[in-house]
Amino acid sequence: MIEAARVFTAVSDTPRLDAELLMAHALGISREALLLAHLDAPEPPGFAPLLARRLAHEPIAYITGTRAFWTIELAVGPGVLVPRADSETLIEAAIEHFGDPGAALRILDLGTGPGTLLLAALDQWPDAHGLGIDASDEALGYARRNAAALGSASRAVFRAGNWADGLSGEFDLILANPPYIGTAENLPEEVRAHEPDVALFAGPDGLADYRIIAPQLPALLAPGGAAILEIGSTQAVAVTALLDPAGFAVALRHDLGGNPRALIATHRT
Repeated sequence: MIEAARVFTAVSDTPRLDAELLMAHALGISREALLLAHLDAPEPPGFAPLLARRLAHEPIAYITGTRAFWTIELAVGPGVLVPRADSETLIEAAIEHFGDPGAALRILDLGTGPGTLLLAALDQWPDAHGLGIDASDEALGYARRNAAALGSASRAVFRAGNWADGLSGEFDLILANPPYIGTAENLPEEVRAHEPDVALFAGPDGLADYRIIAPQLPALLAPGGAAILEIGSTQAVAVTALLDPAGFAVALRHDLGGNPRALIATHRT
């Protein structure tokens, strides 16, 4: 495993973590169990193929088939966006806005992918119910399987759709992590070569999907509610300018790295 961590320095910013996750996966145990009792375990035969896949820049989450996010574990694979820790900023912002763990929230997750934000929110608020929308049937399949595995299937509905087109009703919490990368921007090889373009790129300036979503939000957000959108680190001003004419007051929240990461839109009073 030490040698694996060494060679991973050529393809990863977290070589030791990658080696530990792949070794644990090859042994069929958790990373925690590996660190507690199996650090000296010999490499199993299945480890070498995993090593080769990572050296070819395949995301760790695709290799292991899982990704931890907030308080939940999600099944992921090719065809869906890998959940990022930065996106947890949206859940943190929602907790700051609503607070009460007993709140019976009505939640909408636009661009739900494998159910990332909706299922994390449902785990945070056990009395909440939610709707996840995505244009990808493959992503929706992952989302439904994740909901079932997490015991949230009775509280989560997933539908195919183009953002909020055709939706009606009001939601207390609207979450969205739309594509926000400009088509000419550089990305790490593991992202550009493996994750779905449709979940990454949004026109030359990365704002194409915000231009669709912003005007849809006022009719869907309940009084006292919050729409929380993930943004790229340079997009706060541009996306705020799209939300402002829709009648929203907008606040900015930074991620743990200090980068602008989420905009919290509430009805202007």
